[in-house]
Amino acid sequence: MTGVEEGEWAVLQVSGELDLVTSPALRQRVHDVVAEGHHSLVLDLSEVFFCDSSGVGVLIAARRLIRSCQGRLRLILPDRGAEDGSHVNRVLGALGVRRLFDVRPDVASAVTDEADPLSA
Repeated sequence: MTGVEEGEWAVLQVSGELDLVTSPALRQRVHDVVAEGHHSLVLDLSEVFFCDSSGVGVLIAARRLIRSCQGRLRLILPDRGAEDGSHVNRVLGALGVRRLFDVRPDVASAVTDEADPLSA
């Protein structure tokens, strides 16, 4: 997991699996970023190839934390088509929680306010 700043946005790039083993590290990193004063956060999940319920729980908790700070959270979940699209996107959709998130296709659109979020 790596982090960079893009203007007012903190961007966390997550790759691999987001599961029971790795979710606590993401949860802690989100808390650390918010504690550092960043209330505009992008989670780049484009390189996550597996996400289980604990990963979804971390995303929902991150949303709750950011909202409590009057901040903004955006997820990067590229839409590569129905068959090979983002695993995280499919999991969120199957659980009926994708509509809770502001989803963008890439970092460039996530860190600007001009792009409209992708429809759920």
